[in-house]
Amino acid sequence: MGKKDKNKKKGRGTEKTASKTEKKINIKQKKALMAIGEDDIEKILLEIEYEEQKRTTVTEIKVDFPTRRCNFTFVPHPDKDELVLFGGEFYNGKKTQVYNDLFFYNTNQNSWSLLQCPSGPSPRCGHQMAVSSANNGQLWLFGGEFTSPTQSQFYHYNDLWVYHISKRKWEKIAAVNGPSARSGHRMVYFRKQLIVFGGFNDNLRNYKYFNDVHVFNTENYKWQKIEPAGTPPDARSGCCMVALPDGKILIYGGYRKERIKKDVDKGHIFTDAFLLAPFGNDASGLKWKWVQTKIGGICVSARCGMPITAASGGVAYTFGGVYDVEDEENLTSSFFDDLYCMDLGKLRWHTVQIMDKEKKKCRRNKNADDMDKEITKSMDTNIPKFQTVSDDGVFTVTVGPSENLSKTNSSTFSTYENLNLFWPTPRMNAGLAIKYSVLYVFGGIYEDGNRQLTLNDFYALDLKKMNQWKIIAKDNQFHEWLESASASSTSSSGSTDNESSTDEDEETPMETE
Repeated sequence: MGKKDKNKKKGRGTEKTASKTEKKINIKQKKALMAIGEDDIEKILLEIEYEEQKRTTVTEIKVDFPTRRCNFTFVPHPDKDELVLFGGEFYNGKKTQVYNDLFFYNTNQNSWSLLQCPSGPSPRCGHQMAVSSANNGQLWLFGGEFTSPTQSQFYHYNDLWVYHISKRKWEKIAAVNGPSARSGHRMVYFRKQLIVFGGFNDNLRNYKYFNDVHVFNTENYKWQKIEPAGTPPDARSGCCMVALPDGKILIYGGYRKERIKKDVDKGHIFTDAFLLAPFGNDASGLKWKWVQTKIGGICVSARCGMPITAASGGVAYTFGGVYDVEDEENLTSSFFDDLYCMDLGKLRWHTVQIMDKEKKKCRRNKNADDMDKEITKSMDTNIPKFQTVSDDGVFTVTVGPSENLSKTNSSTFSTYENLNLFWPTPRMNAGLAIKYSVLYVFGGIYEDGNRQLTLNDFYALDLKKMNQWKIIAKDNQFHEWLESASASSTSSSGSTDNESSTDEDEETPMETE
């Protein structure tokens, strides 16, 4: 009895110490926020929500194209000749802006519309969206994160929304037992269910990565956490997740940050693949098993931030990505511009080739063994550099000659066979969507040292003709970059530490959503 009481007192003491520590951290954080003139993040979100509630009518505005952004969602309209873009973020070196705008792109008219609807989701990035043709079209949205302008605070969501396309109306789903708050997760719509896997939660003091699986039934509006049989993938974010023709779901790659020692983290990029397979005799849709598998075909070098989108005919396409090389002091990021196709039936990678009018092939990738050796050289010669245009002694204003992005990229790991064919430049976290056998690429980011260029260029590739990339919109506007004088001098001294707009993009390896 006495021993039991002792343990009980010890437990209470531990809880008390943890509570005191948390209070001290909160007080310290509040003082830090006061010093930079920033409100508590929950107050910021409440103010945003209050402003959103003031809107009572639906407004449609014609726009040239969305502003620069990354970590947004980009999906095909379930019925019409349109693409849908929601949310994302932009970082100019000093402040981060997170969006909750909803854009529709008409593929026939080559026109963008911004739709402002009452009582929609809060601004976010790193979320997921899936489409359904049910009830005249639905857009399902889950999770994501919001960062304060100074990146000193982060808030992760665990809310689920549905946008009723025909009604032009957002609905927040009040369903319990859903996944915990996270971003960088993946979600697919499969047999009237939303299946959510992985992600991470990072509040700058500690972080956690997930490998859990949750299923939401879009008919009865209920969440269910499932426990698949077999050995699961390691916890991760930013992986490729796609439904296969045989009813299985593929998980490939991803990223995780790992604690090496106190105040030292290291990023790990996965290259493994798993199948989430349903039991054949299960009518509930809740019995699954994990099966580790291999993807054949050509060798795709390790990377993250590589989006994947499925097309008709049992294939899926990926574009770009990034690979981080790091030591205890520096981090170097190598970006890719290659386009791959995966046969979802045979689970095999293929290189995508395009042809000119004379039917000459433009092959994109050399042998994968040579690729990593040549990436850094390629990035030095083909990516437009930032140029300083003014310096007030505190913040340096820099612009990049981003009109060069519209020129042909001739990276050393690509073979053109003397063809002058356009190819989009390297990037990560681009928007990738397919509508009627046309592949669309929008935006994304790449980095030059500690400077981050967020894109808003827009391209299309006819997957049936495979003759050339079409430039829908060039990224030909100046990109403002602000950084402190100390950061600028650090950059000029050769440091390549990355600093970007979300917890995945801290001075530790770039984490991809």
